Amino acid sequence: MSTPDFVREHDIDQTTLDIIESTLANTREEMDRVVETTAISPVIREQSDQFPLMADAKGRMVMGQFGSAIDDILENSPYTVDDLEDGDVIATNDPYMCAGAVSHTPDMLLLRPIFYDDELIGYASQWGNLMDVGGKTPGSIPVNATTIFEEGIRLPPTKLWTAGELDEHLLETFKHNTRLPEHAEADIKALAAGTAVAETRIKELCDRFGKETYLEATDAILARTRDGVTQLIRELLPEGETFTFEDFADDDGQGTGPIKLHMELTRKGDEIYIDWTGTDPQVPGTVNFLLNEEMFKMFTGVFLIMAFDPQLTFNDGYYDRINVTIPEGSVLKPEFPAALGNRLTLMARHFDILQAVFSDALGDKFSVAGSYGTSPNLVYSGVDEDGNQFQLLEILYGGIPARPGGDGLDGHSWWPLFKTVPVEYQEAYYPMSIDEYAARTDTGGAGQFRGGHGIRKVYTFEADGAITFQDDRAVTYPWGVDGGHHAEPSTKQLIRTDGTVEDLPSKVENIPVSAGDTLVFNTAGGGGLGDPLERDAEFVATEVQRGLISAREAKEAYGVVVGDDGSLDTDATEKRREEIQSTREPSGQFDFGPLPKYDDLAEQIATERAEFNARHG
Repeated sequence: MSTPDFVREHDIDQTTLDIIESTLANTREEMDRVVETTAISPVIREQSDQFPLMADAKGRMVMGQFGSAIDDILENSPYTVDDLEDGDVIATNDPYMCAGAVSHTPDMLLLRPIFYDDELIGYASQWGNLMDVGGKTPGSIPVNATTIFEEGIRLPPTKLWTAGELDEHLLETFKHNTRLPEHAEADIKALAAGTAVAETRIKELCDRFGKETYLEATDAILARTRDGVTQLIRELLPEGETFTFEDFADDDGQGTGPIKLHMELTRKGDEIYIDWTGTDPQVPGTVNFLLNEEMFKMFTGVFLIMAFDPQLTFNDGYYDRINVTIPEGSVLKPEFPAALGNRLTLMARHFDILQAVFSDALGDKFSVAGSYGTSPNLVYSGVDEDGNQFQLLEILYGGIPARPGGDGLDGHSWWPLFKTVPVEYQEAYYPMSIDEYAARTDTGGAGQFRGGHGIRKVYTFEADGAITFQDDRAVTYPWGVDGGHHAEPSTKQLIRTDGTVEDLPSKVENIPVSAGDTLVFNTAGGGGLGDPLERDAEFVATEVQRGLISAREAKEAYGVVVGDDGSLDTDATEKRREEIQSTREPSGQFDFGPLPKYDDLAEQIATERAEFNARHG
């Protein structure tokens, strides 16, 4: 791989470079804030499911959050760089035409070229999760689709604004294919406003320091990140050894599973080589994840930076240091027109595997356990008592894995900036009540550092309608590491008004519900890290008092004995820990839980799905 052109001596003083880099970092936050305060859909306005990016004139991300695919977008559009002008905004929601920069059809990406003195000096993009883009189910994330054609309208890269003028007909056509046209229009315009913020701030930097200084700074920011990641590779990873890990997603929602992801990592000199060969082929259902090599390079660098040098800006600067192989036709690089709607199961799982491989490679420098393993989502739609159509889309969270020096977070998104929709918002705007929203006791894996707990959210529906949801980790377990225990899986129950209770699988589509029915949505926890017997006994007793750990779990997993009032029994605890220490068998590096053999698990998944389909037609 050739050395990037930004690797050179840079003619810019450190103070100016820091000011420009900090301004771009603040602009990234401002872009998000503008989108959140102008969008109307709760998944963006309340949950912050949107991602900003600023790139240089060659399309390389200088500051942002999700990696750049500007070259692919332009390549699949009718435009060349010479066709772009000030005020243009290109829109697309087709994952296959932007190399997975957006990974399912509800994600709309807007790309704005930025000009100064009639010269293209960079790009700004922002994408966000729209509430609906059509398709076979409300929310446009069906479970039973087998092609992307069933997942809503797909807009190829097209100018939605040309020289500042909105193409009203194109927007109207797109809106016409959604169940929530007003939401779509407002959210798309909010995303465009986010890109306009970046344009304004970048032009202000050029006004202040000069265009040439700004361009030199973007190159220097890329080079600085490259130098930092190179140093991390040299310091942290042993050279020449190959480290391997594999884990499984439950299923695709149609009876195919478990789904294997397999990754190998080797360091050679200043470069990392990562190979996903051995990963399962694409599946019929909607959990396929279109992951391009450049995107995965970004994810790898983010792990190293956030774990070991968070002062670094993650951007495209270090991409030549990471070499990635992803097999064509696999669940991580499915061939068109594979369905992609519920791709977050494999996106989250590939993060788990990346962390596990690094845990193995880094030895005692860093270990992290497995997470709740997806971004669960729930769609509830119908007609309320006033005859108005409604449609809720919510992203839910689970247990974040334990990491060195700290417990995993309870009920948190694995994407750090996401937030939960306030209960008050849901009850005010949708015919439902939230009867409980709490951490699930004993669901985080025990360890010296405990895994985060999953959440229990209980919905009572107040209007007839239908629900579609996607989750995972119902039959596989978030693993513990270095003596830490595995976490507990997810569960779902639908309680009918007549008292009938049905256990539901983790992925269902358009299940009818009646006013008064209750859904109990339990997400998985995160794995634990380190020997539970080394956890501070007083703190375990405190967590028993808080209802996070049961007295039984404290005694069995942590060797901590508490009285009826929750206070620590020091003498009994010492004896109990000695007993556990003397009778337990040595544990391996990873605790995957009581998983059956692969073939047995595959048969179980297929049988349970067939039985569910028979019950629900």
